[in-house]
Amino acid sequence: MQKLKTLVHAGISIESGEIMTRLTARAIVFHADKILLMYTARYDDFSLPGGGVDAHETIEQGLVRELREETGAQHISIGKAFGLYEEYRPWYKDDADIIHIKSYCYFCDIAQELGVATLESYEIQNGMQAKWVKIQDAIEHNERTLANSEKQGLSIIRETFLLKEIAKQLN
Repeated sequence: MQKLKTLVHAGISIESGEIMTRLTARAIVFHADKILLMYTARYDDFSLPGGGVDAHETIEQGLVRELREETGAQHISIGKAFGLYEEYRPWYKDDADIIHIKSYCYFCDIAQELGVATLESYEIQNGMQAKWVKIQDAIEHNERTLANSEKQGLSIIRETFLLKEIAKQLN
């Protein structure tokens, strides 16, 4: 899979400290002129649906599970690989100093009608919900959040980069 970018967040060095790697899968789903994204009220941002791949899963199995859980997507078909985004960020748990997140992104097709999402408790608390959005609107929204909000999460940098790369490929 093509590597899109490797980001080392400010304030950390990957030369020292314990690093834990987390594999994630992210879905790129279009219907007409809109992309399926997760809006998170807590951070006021848009992100690709997806998340962590469990130890017993392949990347593809984790992608299907996460897409179904977060959006209620049905009849999921994984298509072409888009790329890999790697990031190193500070970690807040005792098992490591740094987390190395590898986000594998794929185009997917789903049934047009979304079913019921089964969000985790923290996702519900963060106000996550699936939304169909024009990609340029999502990019502009995330850029405003980056410029103006103090409540942004670390993921918005990755997600805005990915949305811009997807938009480039559409043009």
